[in-house]
Amino acid sequence: MTSRQLAPAGALAAAALLACGPALAADRSGTVTFAIDVAAPADAKSVKLWFPYPTSDLEQSISGLKFDGNYSSFSLSREPNSGALYLFAEWKAPAQKRELTVSFQARTREQRVANLIERAGTVPVEVRKYLESEFFVPVDNPTVKAIAATATRGKKGTLAKARAVYDWVVENTKRDPNVPGCGLGKVEVTIAQRTGKCADISSVYVALARAAGVPAREVFGLRLGQPGQTDISDGHHCWAEFYLPGTGWVPVDPADVRAVMLAKNLDLAAAKSYREYYFGGVDQSRIKLQKGGRGLDFPEGNAEKINYFMYPYAEVDGRALDYCQPATFRYKITFKED
Repeated sequence: MTSRQLAPAGALAAAALLACGPALAADRSGTVTFAIDVAAPADAKSVKLWFPYPTSDLEQSISGLKFDGNYSSFSLSREPNSGALYLFAEWKAPAQKRELTVSFQARTREQRVANLIERAGTVPVEVRKYLESEFFVPVDNPTVKAIAATATRGKKGTLAKARAVYDWVVENTKRDPNVPGCGLGKVEVTIAQRTGKCADISSVYVALARAAGVPAREVFGLRLGQPGQTDISDGHHCWAEFYLPGTGWVPVDPADVRAVMLAKNLDLAAAKSYREYYFGGVDQSRIKLQKGGRGLDFPEGNAEKINYFMYPYAEVDGRALDYCQPATFRYKITFKED
């Protein structure tokens, strides 16, 4: 099996941005396949793996789940706090290899909220948790509160504050292609360094928005790559959403603005069309795996809180594998377009 490689320059992300974005407007459909080989010693007594399984919504249709492997047990469940649907596999005896293959049909479409309508009213009960602090999203941190207050000074209403935070993040962060995977999403670290990958930049947006009184959450997903591309192993991506009373959840992706600026060597003025597009829209070349939720705990028992649930997560004899390091986790993701 070919190991997943985390390209230092974010090659898949850059290629996808150059091919997609504001100009591309067609649905995409095909088969997504994960071929996973957990890197565990042959004599390991217990190997557990949790796999984030996407669900259908207005922008994507997921069907035809198939799975196979040499696991001892297998189940489908939901993480209680985030509501994330997941597949759980466990190997309970020594084995030379521990393999799992998961495939499903996916149809995705562009998500574009062209008419942002704001109405006065209370935030729904199920949305209020997206105003609170959580794992690595310290809403009450003095620095976070100060930046949120500065960014939204003079702004009235949810929409104006959400846009002001978005503009601050776009203008005050940069993409660092050398960060492993999608980053750790540690808000205080990213604010101090002003650089990171998509999970880092999206987490900053979410924390600042919440500190400004705007409900917001991260969205963890997977890019489908360019049309004709089959290997999407390096395609994981994170963006964000804010809740606008009168409209609902609105997508924003300041990380992709910074990514396309790096890929095309653009300054802020030249990136204006991307900046406008990714406030209220995201392209159709992505699948949502999980919405919100940091520091997850699974009923099957995980050794440490899971930072975010986007990559497959595994533990060997109670020790977590680092899903951002190819040497500890081998998998290949392919997309066969219809």
